[in-house]
Amino acid sequence: SCSMTMTAEEQSGEGQHAIPMEGEDITPKKDGGVLKLVKREGTGTELPMIGDKVYVHYVGTLVDGTVFDSSREREDKFTFELGKGQVIKSWDIGVATMKVGELCQIICKPEYAYGSAGSPPKIPPNATLIFEVELFDFHGEDVSGEENGGIIRRIITRGQGYAKPNEGAAVEVTVEGSCDGRVFDERELKFEVGDGESLGLPVGVEKSIMAMEQGEEALFTLKPKYGFGNAGSARFNIPGGATLQYKIKLSAFEKAKESWEMNTAEKIEQSGIVKEKGTQYFKEGKYKQASVQYKRIVSWLEHESGLSPEDEKKAKLLQLAAHLNLAMCFLKLQEPNQALESCDKALEMDAANEKALFRRGEALFGMKEFDRAKDDFQRVVQLYPSNKAAKNQVVLCQKRIKEQHEKDKRIYANMFQKFAERDSKKEADKVKSDVKSNDDEMEVENGEKEVASDTKA
Repeated sequence: SCSMTMTAEEQSGEGQHAIPMEGEDITPKKDGGVLKLVKREGTGTELPMIGDKVYVHYVGTLVDGTVFDSSREREDKFTFELGKGQVIKSWDIGVATMKVGELCQIICKPEYAYGSAGSPPKIPPNATLIFEVELFDFHGEDVSGEENGGIIRRIITRGQGYAKPNEGAAVEVTVEGSCDGRVFDERELKFEVGDGESLGLPVGVEKSIMAMEQGEEALFTLKPKYGFGNAGSARFNIPGGATLQYKIKLSAFEKAKESWEMNTAEKIEQSGIVKEKGTQYFKEGKYKQASVQYKRIVSWLEHESGLSPEDEKKAKLLQLAAHLNLAMCFLKLQEPNQALESCDKALEMDAANEKALFRRGEALFGMKEFDRAKDDFQRVVQLYPSNKAAKNQVVLCQKRIKEQHEKDKRIYANMFQKFAERDSKKEADKVKSDVKSNDDEMEVENGEKEVASDTKA
């Protein structure tokens, strides 16, 4: 056994000369831990970035030439997210230097591979490893949350920690927006996630920020749906349907408290604050942002239970106000279906609420359900006789119902008219075809039936 050990050592000594330890030191520390030798140049100038999904084939050997792993044998490319520590250190360093189509050899000292523990049974302790790697493709990560390639992120500098901003978080960012190579927006901003639209930031930017860690800097590519859409942006002179690039650095942020982090007193206090904020937005005509604030109240208070009578009363008033204000926002945004939902929730809490009944009438009117709308407006008139607007709405509904009837009558009259015309046409056609068959008989007598049928065809 002693001589066995000797030969094994001799072998490994021999083997080390078998594959020459050559290549460029690509470690950040320049400690010779990872040597790279390009065997075949790749194409293009682009290198993969942190967080990119990379697709490679590799063959891994020990210094004595033993193959311990090969993706080629599995006939399945290996894919991982670069720079996230999903693979051994030497891979995160090495693949980051490769171009598409490149084939290279990477020699990794144990500190950049499996270290003193190795990876039994295949990789012994303190093993230097040799990989032949080929890069086929790489692309950024989709952070749209909808897996449609709508927001692609490419990280320039990794952030710290695991926390990411949530809805309502206070963020400090630097943004640089560009379109077709032209920078159109360059600013340092402090705001709360949810308010971005009022600063001229497209929805995709806030979605992007919510995917970032503190100190991270990244490039985001936004499809039109997450940018300025088909409308474009007059302010930044962006045409409709444009794809946008944003370079964003998240310098600092403070998360908004999630529902479960607050006790009842805090939820009631915070609800009062965001209600004011929503109202401010509403007055400025920013209905979308206002609705974001009112929704927060609903999400905080909706499932609170076991409150003291006093808190119960406060929470109920805040929720009711939130539902009523949401209904108003949705009416302004021309989303009658959502307005209807908010009114129903308000009426569950207060069945005879004047505003809820009136706004539900407006929502139904917007949905062209004039009969149901009229019922709501009439109920308002019954309960609140001094409500003049409701009286006017009842009259308007009656007018619309009448118009609808007239129109229906016309459509049906028209329909019967059409049936009548169709029937008389059938009658006329029948007469014609009778005449025609007479003609045919005439033709047969002249022995021209064949010709006639040909020409008819």
